[in-house]
Amino acid sequence: MFADTPVPEKPAGTVPRATPLDIVRVVVLIAALASLVLWGLVSWPMPWNLVLAVGTPVLTLLLWALFLSPRPVLRVHPFVRAAVELVVYAGVTIAWWSMGQAWIGLGFAVVAVVSGLLAGRRALV
Repeated sequence: MFADTPVPEKPAGTVPRATPLDIVRVVVLIAALASLVLWGLVSWPMPWNLVLAVGTPVLTLLLWALFLSPRPVLRVHPFVRAAVELVVYAGVTIAWWSMGQAWIGLGFAVVAVVSGLLAGRRALV
């Protein structure tokens, strides 16, 4: 009955709408970057605190752009992508633990890993 009905296609140049999961993932990335800046400033003596407060977020953004962004520079297997994502999240969690805030680190890890698992599952389907 409906087999002959044409499916309307999206107009060229349209961008898919952001889902709540996409918004959570952006918030997790911003929290990771802010956490690394804080870790660099608080945990190290001068001038290393400035070097690490700038360097660790820049390295994190570089990894995100290369592997984790919606349009990554390097397209890799989803498991490699997940491993890179876990390395970033583990680094932020360890940074919180080294500042003596284990519960914040654990909370960040739970939210980050759950959002990563849901996004990875969505990408595989």
